[in-house]
Amino acid sequence: RLSARSLLFSEIKQLHPTMKTFSVAALAAIALAPNTAAFSPAPRSVTANARSALFSTVDDKTEVREYFNNEGFNRWNKIYSESDEVNNVQLDIRNGHDQTIQKILNWISDDGDIAGKTVCDCGCGVGSLAIPLAQMGAKISASDISDAMANEAADRAKAMGIRNAKFYTSDLESVKGKYNTVTCVDVAIHYPTEKMAEMVGHLCSLADERVLISFAPKTWYYELLKKIGELFPGPSKTTRAYLHDEQVVRDALQKAGFEVAREEMTGT
Repeated sequence: RLSARSLLFSEIKQLHPTMKTFSVAALAAIALAPNTAAFSPAPRSVTANARSALFSTVDDKTEVREYFNNEGFNRWNKIYSESDEVNNVQLDIRNGHDQTIQKILNWISDDGDIAGKTVCDCGCGVGSLAIPLAQMGAKISASDISDAMANEAADRAKAMGIRNAKFYTSDLESVKGKYNTVTCVDVAIHYPTEKMAEMVGHLCSLADERVLISFAPKTWYYELLKKIGELFPGPSKTTRAYLHDEQVVRDALQKAGFEVAREEMTGT
């Protein structure tokens, strides 16, 4: 049985003013984790504005909130843990997610500038990225639309003695403030295609230095995989999955004064 997330792959991008070429590696398989991208402001920054609501209707938002507060929480909390009670597809999802998170951590570690800096992690889930960033010395403000997810992340951080991370419940468009780094991994899959540019713009408006964002690129191959997955949804697949045109993401970043410095695709 294929889940929505098992049909997507991961693309990581990092933006930086001086980078002109991209380092791209691609792997594709049945179970693929979501895309990730990191961005830094271009020398001439344009202020991104996300005044309008990111959702024209509450359908997707309500669906996602209810799913991850109930059955979805039980399923994904197990996947994003060390539990042995996972099937092969779920194990592939876990491995792909872990690879994506580790690549982001490696990039940040290579930059050597995260200790003492502020990080806003939107859609933090159970803290897979926020917690290790806190362990690296960053000051974390992490949110998730699901109470269950945010509370689980807070419990995990507390159990590890982490005090420099705050976890709270919020949808993405309600997040406010300014941060050195903004991260948003494994969230865009839940956003309708027509709202993607606004979502990216809002994330950029929160960031002073860089943004790391994941999305599932819209290609004929992944559209086909998605359609196949929809034929076998299974009882736990209750949220829509959206693929996004990469050019739309790039255009939104450019409009906000950001440009790509690194990108990489990851699959398991």
